[in-house]
Amino acid sequence: MIAFREVSVRYPRAAADVLRDVSLEAPRGRITAIVGPNGSGKSTLVRALIGRQPLRAGTVTIDGRPIEALGRRDVATRVAVVTQREEPAFPIDVPEYVRLGRFPHLGTWRSPDAGDRAAVERALSLAGVTALASRRIDTLSGGEWQRVRLARALAQGGDALVLDEPTTFLDVGHEMAVFELLSHLAHRERLAVLLVSHQLNLVARFADTMVLLHRGAVVAAGAPGEIMQGPVLEMVYDWPVVIARDPAVGAPTLVPLRGRVPR
Repeated sequence: MIAFREVSVRYPRAAADVLRDVSLEAPRGRITAIVGPNGSGKSTLVRALIGRQPLRAGTVTIDGRPIEALGRRDVATRVAVVTQREEPAFPIDVPEYVRLGRFPHLGTWRSPDAGDRAAVERALSLAGVTALASRRIDTLSGGEWQRVRLARALAQGGDALVLDEPTTFLDVGHEMAVFELLSHLAHRERLAVLLVSHQLNLVARFADTMVLLHRGAVVAAGAPGEIMQGPVLEMVYDWPVVIARDPAVGAPTLVPLRGRVPR
C-alpha cells in the first residue's frame, strides 16, 4: 500500500545523502517496522512520505500512485500519521483535538455529522483515552498526550497508519497496549501499519517485517528472526549484544552486554 522506491534525500547544505536508495513496502494487513540507531534516517522517511522533505531521487507511492499526483488532502484521507514531535498550539479539549483528524474528510465548509462523531468516539475508545474527554490537552501528561495524538490519527481513518516513535513517554503497560492496538489494526482491521521505533524487543514481538537502517541505507529487511542477529546488530549499533528468546512468546530478544567503556 505504501512503497518507497530507491528513495534518496539530502538536506540543504549537507555533503551527503541522509537516505540512500531506500526501498521498502508497507502492505495492508501487516506491521512493517523501521528500526536503526539515531541518525540512520528513520524519521526522514516519515517526513518524505508526508511531503515535508523533498526527494533527491526515487518515488514514494500509495496504492501505486506517486504522492505528488495525489495531493495533500487525498494523502491525508488515505494515510494517518503520528509524527515524533508535536506541541499543542491551543488549549482545546481532548474531543475537539481528536475531531481535527476528521478535517481531511470534512473540508472547509461541511459540519461533522453522525459518522464523524462516531469515528471520534471509536478513536477515543480504541486509544484508551475516553476517560480524558473532559480534559484540555494542555493539562495532559506526556504519556496521555501521546495516546490522544494516536486517537486523532485513528479518527482520521484511511487504510494506513504511520507512526514515528509512538510509545515515547509511555510506561510499560501503555507501551504494550499501543502495540496490541497496532496488531489489532493491522491483522484484524487490515490496515497498513508503518512504524518507526527504537524498541527493538517490542518490535520483534509484534512486527511482521523489520527494516534495519544504518547510515541512511537498508542493511537488512525481513522477518524479526532474520533481523535480530547478533553480528548484524553489533555492527549497526556499535555495541556487544546477545540474542535470547522471549520466554513468553518465543520472539528474539536483544540483550546489550555490560563492561565496555563507550568510545
